[in-house]
Amino acid sequence: MKPKRVVLGVAGGIAAFKSATIASRLAQAGHSISVVLSENATRFVGAATFTALCGNPPVIDGFDSRYPLGPHIELANGCDLCIIAPATARILASCALGLADDLLSTLYLNLDCPVLFAPAMSTPMWNAPAVQRNVAQLVSDGHHIVGPAEGWLSCRRTGVGRMAEPDVILSACQEWLN
Repeated sequence: MKPKRVVLGVAGGIAAFKSATIASRLAQAGHSISVVLSENATRFVGAATFTALCGNPPVIDGFDSRYPLGPHIELANGCDLCIIAPATARILASCALGLADDLLSTLYLNLDCPVLFAPAMSTPMWNAPAVQRNVAQLVSDGHHIVGPAEGWLSCRRTGVGRMAEPDVILSACQEWLN
């Protein structure tokens, strides 16, 4: 199996902690992982976690000096797969509408590879007509959605909206990773 170049986008939700497992498993499989943390994601998970797991610091700033052309351009070049997990209602909307309102949504618009979204939010948010329209638009655009699952949510309720488990997300990626 040839190692792939994967961008892991982590949006700001409590399920962001599961993204560390995704990064770790991809790195253990020999893939090159670039992590993009939204500003809100940094409130749930730290850059040090992803630096340790992937061997390079995550990108948080759209003007990161490591990328003279801009991280949204350089991370997209040669990318084989992008996983956005958790995919919050905000990032789903930004991507579905084509907004470039932060680094992750700007990077998304520049990608020319498969994109897999793993939604995570409360049940009322997931069931909201606007979220369902945005998900339908992303699927219509040729992207892939994994989950959400039903289970215990951070709002202290059980329902649909829980981010799919890392193994489920990685299984859904196998056709692009092999």
